[in-house]
Amino acid sequence: MSTSSTERPGEHPAPSEPTPGRESPIAIETERFRSIAHGLVDQVADLLAAVPNQPITRDPSPSAVRQALGLGGPLPEEGTDPAVLVERTAAQLREYSLFNAHPRFFGYITGPPAPIGMLGEFLAAAVNPNCGGWTLSPAASEIESETVRWIAELIGYPSDCGGLLVSGGNMANFVGFLAARAAKAGWNIREQGLTGDGHQMVVYTSAETHTWIQKATDLSGLGTAAIRWIPTGADLQMDLAALTGQIDADRSRGLTPFLVVGTAGSVSTGAVDPLPEIAAICREHGLWFHVDGAYGGFAAASPEAPARLGALSEADSVAVDPHKWLYAPLEAGCVLVRNAEALRAAFAYHPPYYHFAELATNYVDYGPQNSRGFRALKVWLALKQVGAAGYRRMISDDIRLSRLMAEVVRAHPELELVTQDLSITTFRYVPADLGASAGSPDVESHLDALNRTLLDRVQRGGETFVSNAVVGGRYVLRACIVNFYTTEQDVRAVPGIIARLGRAIDDELRPAALRAPAR
Repeated sequence: MSTSSTERPGEHPAPSEPTPGRESPIAIETERFRSIAHGLVDQVADLLAAVPNQPITRDPSPSAVRQALGLGGPLPEEGTDPAVLVERTAAQLREYSLFNAHPRFFGYITGPPAPIGMLGEFLAAAVNPNCGGWTLSPAASEIESETVRWIAELIGYPSDCGGLLVSGGNMANFVGFLAARAAKAGWNIREQGLTGDGHQMVVYTSAETHTWIQKATDLSGLGTAAIRWIPTGADLQMDLAALTGQIDADRSRGLTPFLVVGTAGSVSTGAVDPLPEIAAICREHGLWFHVDGAYGGFAAASPEAPARLGALSEADSVAVDPHKWLYAPLEAGCVLVRNAEALRAAFAYHPPYYHFAELATNYVDYGPQNSRGFRALKVWLALKQVGAAGYRRMISDDIRLSRLMAEVVRAHPELELVTQDLSITTFRYVPADLGASAGSPDVESHLDALNRTLLDRVQRGGETFVSNAVVGGRYVLRACIVNFYTTEQDVRAVPGIIARLGRAIDDELRPAALRAPAR
């Protein structure tokens, strides 16, 4: 390999320009930064004001988005003025995004971003602490500890628990799962692995549980065959007799039951398992009781919620999502574990850390991440701004609005109410002349096809936004309310929108065999 006449072997070539005073191209002078940031705040404020009066989505095609944003080209050799870049990007995002802050967004369990959470994200990024180690994030680590404690207090969980902020529900559940695996294996599973004593560990969960359980068993090495899917009754709650029977059967075969997952608000319908009874079964059999409350856990704060949510306090671990019913900007999940040492036992490779003779929390020892962002700030600020009473009121309002959704759906002659639980209502469009024939194979096949197409039209139309579920073998529409902007007027508008689109689609799709004979 040849080198230039001025470069000795082992030396790096000189930079293209000298940097004696280090004028970095990514730095922005203070007053210019102030001007750009003020301009961005104005654009964001305008966006917040405009969202309720604009479509939820403009349904752009992927190629249109790429073209509008100028994507697909090579990395530019030269940069762009930051003021122009920020202003242009804000305008593009406004034009080509779907807005879950719209008051008629009922599609998924994603809350609108609380304004103070937006400011919290800005401040957190400015300080930029690494929340893996206390020394690197003293204020941030202590704020996270208080945030975990306040979340526990809000839902009635023991406030001396351990826990941490994570990316979302999948990761919160996964952390609880791994804590359970380490605590209940019966051998040093971290050192010896899954086959340490030759036993197969098994986990119990209902057929309504979110797909995180497959990911957890897969990625942890247990394999999805370790899942025991416990059936549910007509109320979509776990069948307790089936649970105890399966535990006994597995033990008799020499397997190692270690974990039961209770659901506090299923994603499809908001169903809540019989948590007090599951807690008792876990105590009787010596199993870890984990509650997936990613959606419904925060409803425990509301007097409108089912009393059985009070059994969250009996769980060994609970997953909740502040970016759902605390309205924090994404990402913000949280896992609570009754015994904080169970987290250290699952994740730590260091002794407890002391600073000035005081015990300090290094969150690297409580979860899978080393480098961690300051997720807690946006949640902590909102909890301080709103208080427990404010959250109880907002969550209760969402539940009451969902019950209103069920009422107006039930009252509409072309809509069939299927379920209502917590803040989720499911229903489907049924043409008035086919209602009496619902249940017959031909009609059910048409209704499924009709409602599938209806969902696509609704989601692309921008007037409102719902999602779907399959309940009792029927394809249904699903409206979830975790939105402090939603009003009664928004809820009452939904049946008319659905019925208008449904009629047009029924006219397009109805088979000749289901049409009334021409006179």
